[in-house]
Amino acid sequence: MTARRSIAVVTVGRSDFGLYEPLLERIAADTALELCLMVSGAHFDPRFGPTVREIEAAGYAFEPGLAMHPESDAAADIALALGRGVQAFARAFGARRPDLLVLLGDRSEMLAPAVAALPFNIPQAHLYGGKVTEGAIDERVRHALTKMSHLHFVSCQAYAERVMQMGEEPWRVFNYGSPGLDRLHGRPRAAREALCRELDIDPAQPFLLVTFHPVTLEPAEQDGQVAALLQALEQSGFAVVATYPNADAGGLRIAAQLEAFAARHPQGVRLLRSAGSRLYADLMAHAAAMVGNSSSGIGEAPSFALPVVNIGSRQDGAIKAANVIDVGHVAADVLAGIRRATDAAFRAGLRGLRNPYGDGNAGARIAATLRDIPLDDRLLRKKFVDRPLHD
Repeated sequence: MTARRSIAVVTVGRSDFGLYEPLLERIAADTALELCLMVSGAHFDPRFGPTVREIEAAGYAFEPGLAMHPESDAAADIALALGRGVQAFARAFGARRPDLLVLLGDRSEMLAPAVAALPFNIPQAHLYGGKVTEGAIDERVRHALTKMSHLHFVSCQAYAERVMQMGEEPWRVFNYGSPGLDRLHGRPRAAREALCRELDIDPAQPFLLVTFHPVTLEPAEQDGQVAALLQALEQSGFAVVATYPNADAGGLRIAAQLEAFAARHPQGVRLLRSAGSRLYADLMAHAAAMVGNSSSGIGEAPSFALPVVNIGSRQDGAIKAANVIDVGHVAADVLAGIRRATDAAFRAGLRGLRNPYGDGNAGARIAATLRDIPLDDRLLRKKFVDRPLHD
């Protein structure tokens, strides 16, 4: 009997696990593949969930000993945690070398398994390369992971072109769309009344879904940016369902501001440390609009024709559908964006909106490629493809 091909998939937080789920299901169901789930990062941080419980509830076993969350959101602690992560993943790969390593996106924690895998010559597959987010250090992390990887599963053709522009051979690049959309297509959503009961909010009052992450290239402006957001939310007259920010430098300061805001508005604001993929999708399905700077507003909200008020520079450079309204950090601009997003005419104009990030069938395509791609010298020996320079 032919041995199953072992696929190690690294998840470091809520931001990637929900995107992974359709792929994890496909890998686990394929008799030719063996899923080796490696859980690390903010999943084990009680300040942000801990979201490892969501993974356990989904029935997935995972490799032990990979916790690496920082003691605080200070830059030095985050860097030290990254070093601990390299050591933890190196020990794991030394004990059990997978046939392929799968990484996603642009979280700095993803650098730990990528670096640890290099001396073992483990071929790496990267999801969501080619994207641009000019307002965050995620930009550099994403491109670093691209150059360390051997296979690239991108979410649209423009991102495929960018990966190839970075010197990657075209045969390594697969435009299958975003696997995060797979879980949005054909799956039932909770009724609005049931969702409101679950969150203990008034079903008669429309609500805004708010997710605001640190803009890591603008740390000095962060407190003022969040204050402007909260002022606009207060003046909007809408109920608010907000989620905690990512575990980036400055994230806990944003969380503290959100906690204080929720305490001042006990009837109209609900703050969730982690919504989980099911609840977050239900919130997108029933929200009046999304407000913040989350990539979910760019990549997933179009599937619900959900208006999005995208604040600031964090998502600069990303391909955006017609549901996205870009605004600055001034409270008046955010409030104007909310007013436009919640206008009935704007929402009506989004009917039939096509999501530019795929058709909801990426997971099966990625799993099949991970199963069938030859693990040979051609895969491991990367060649840089020079492209003509233009003035």
